[in-house]
Amino acid sequence: MTSDATARRASVALQLACAGAFLSFLDATVTNLAVPPIAAGFDVSLTTVSWVATAYVIPFAALLAPAGPLADAVGRARLFLIGVALFTASSLLIAAAPTLPVLLAARAVQGVAAALLVPASLGLVLAEVPAGRRRAAIGVWSAAGALAAAAGPALGGLVVEALDWRALFCLNLPVGLWVLVAGRKLLPGEARTGGVPDLAGGLLLALSIGSAVHGLTQVPDHGWSSAYVLSAAGVTVLTGAAAVQRSRRHQRPALQLDLFRNRTFAVASGVSFAYGTALFATMLLGVLFLTDAWGYSPLEAGLAMSPAALVAAAAGIGIGRLPFTPTPRTLVTAGSALITTSTAVLALLIDTEPHFWTLWLPAGTVMGAGIGTATVGISSAAALSTAPEHFAAATGTVMAARQLGGGLGIAATAAILAASPTPDAHPYATAYWFTTAVTLTATLTAPSLRPTPQSAPAPPARASRAS
Repeated sequence: MTSDATARRASVALQLACAGAFLSFLDATVTNLAVPPIAAGFDVSLTTVSWVATAYVIPFAALLAPAGPLADAVGRARLFLIGVALFTASSLLIAAAPTLPVLLAARAVQGVAAALLVPASLGLVLAEVPAGRRRAAIGVWSAAGALAAAAGPALGGLVVEALDWRALFCLNLPVGLWVLVAGRKLLPGEARTGGVPDLAGGLLLALSIGSAVHGLTQVPDHGWSSAYVLSAAGVTVLTGAAAVQRSRRHQRPALQLDLFRNRTFAVASGVSFAYGTALFATMLLGVLFLTDAWGYSPLEAGLAMSPAALVAAAAGIGIGRLPFTPTPRTLVTAGSALITTSTAVLALLIDTEPHFWTLWLPAGTVMGAGIGTATVGISSAAALSTAPEHFAAATGTVMAARQLGGGLGIAATAAILAASPTPDAHPYATAYWFTTAVTLTATLTAPSLRPTPQSAPAPPARASRAS
């Protein structure tokens, strides 16, 4: 293949991967404003229809880690396109769903599809883009997700008000169809390791992560010490231990334990967990605070949250255009410190009197810069510390850690707010102090990330001792 053909292939891979990331992250945020009209349309309670979000989040989080090795084995482009096809088809089914059970089933399929396409998309980019441009490509890919987060709340509010909640899911169709048509040219000649990873181990890993996320989502309703939540924790521990045991013995494990022998990857995964805890908590806190304490409408709250996400996207793209190449350690440390500063300022200064221009916008700008910087740093540290044949596995694992942290962040935030149901800003300040403590931990941990080369040697092969 000529250098021009290689460059074109890398460009197409990056464009398609960004489109796939945009689809999956947009759908995770755009549906929040559709929950009330869905409840009214099917004549069910808001508690019941909250499963529209949960049915997506649980399979998405559960399958990210096992989907990574699967993408490396069968081909990143192949699994990416399978995920996009499932995502597009399930979006159409949701838009046409005649009953709530059909809608929830389609949302679960959509979560599965997102879990397949997200690690495969970044793995595809890292495999196709030359080593010297990988950090810049990660920045662009991260920016696509941030743009989706920026567009989601505002776009959701506009579409629901102007059209109908079903129209939200039709937004995915033209993008999905374009990706499927354009992506076919990436199938010939793509690299793959061959051999399907341990399916039983993958199922155990998915059950462990899924039960953990499900248990955390039920904390606000049942409490930390309830039998329901403790049972979910028990399933998490048992299936997780079984998954680790199988992965230690299997030639093609569902969980690449060898990755954690690399200190940089191990630290990046831990920082990703803390980052996810703070990120999901602040996203929830922002909407709740703006609508509850400041009296914003859902659409106004969505628009008020957008500047931070836009700055995050700009930071992701801007990092790749710097005249020097900052290390992942520098990016994660700086990004985490910026998030810590912004949440501490909000914890100190927020009250029930709206101060959008003098408090919310400046703090959100700093937070967005921190989110964009930290996202690129974490993804770079995790992916670029591994061998090329394990790019998708590394991506899936570190993103699963972020989703687990997100579940904890949402549960902890809900518990803090429920414990102090006062009509002032005090419980929100307490929740922002919680996120400050989490991101401070990430800031102090990030310097232990070691500088990494563009790709690391492959882990040593092991003999199979399990079927």
